[in-house]
Amino acid sequence: MAWAGRIGTTAYWLVALASSAAAAAMLAWYTPTEATMGPIQKIFYLHLPVAINTLLACTTVFVASVGYLWQRRMAWDDLASAAAKVAVLTGLVVLLTGMIWARSAWGVWWTWSPRLTFTLMLWLLYVVYVMVRPAVQSPERRALVSAVYGLVAFLDVPLAYFAAKLMPDIHPSSIELGLSMKLTLAAWFVPVTMLCAGLVLARYRLNERARRGAAEPGWAPVGAAKPSRAEA
Repeated sequence: MAWAGRIGTTAYWLVALASSAAAAAMLAWYTPTEATMGPIQKIFYLHLPVAINTLLACTTVFVASVGYLWQRRMAWDDLASAAAKVAVLTGLVVLLTGMIWARSAWGVWWTWSPRLTFTLMLWLLYVVYVMVRPAVQSPERRALVSAVYGLVAFLDVPLAYFAAKLMPDIHPSSIELGLSMKLTLAAWFVPVTMLCAGLVLARYRLNERARRGAAEPGWAPVGAAKPSRAEA
């Protein structure tokens, strides 16, 4: 039934593509331009969904880390690694779109406000997570170290989310939106969430395939030198 899985995957990405096109069309022709900030404010419709999905990816790392420590199943480690890589990617998009928005709104590319600082810290924590994993050779030890680190790194998630609500911050804690703006924002959540979930699943499958392949005799990563006849 591999063909059914391929059809399902293709349909999923076609829906994601169609929803992306619909959201972009709404942003261009349906959503009004904000009176104070002008067209640059429309970056908000990408910025917020990506930010929320970054937190969801970090939460997935946390849940998978708990799952590994509880059950010691490598599938949990595969999921944690996949979600961490997506968190690094989406976190970078959040920082870049936020800097572009800040330049127009506040006249500076960056300010060390609580939410921005905690968001940068969050991104760096998961960059370290991704970079440290290859340095641990034993798969079981790598999974254990990553799981413990994933629990600790998650502590920054509520700090990044609640910072603007609990501490004085230049970053707005909420934004008043009209009906058309709310509909556009909701429309953007669909493709962004589908993209992030799809990337996590695709990366998880690659991790699982690589792990199972590594357990097979004679398996070597793509590009690795093949053993000579004498070694064989």
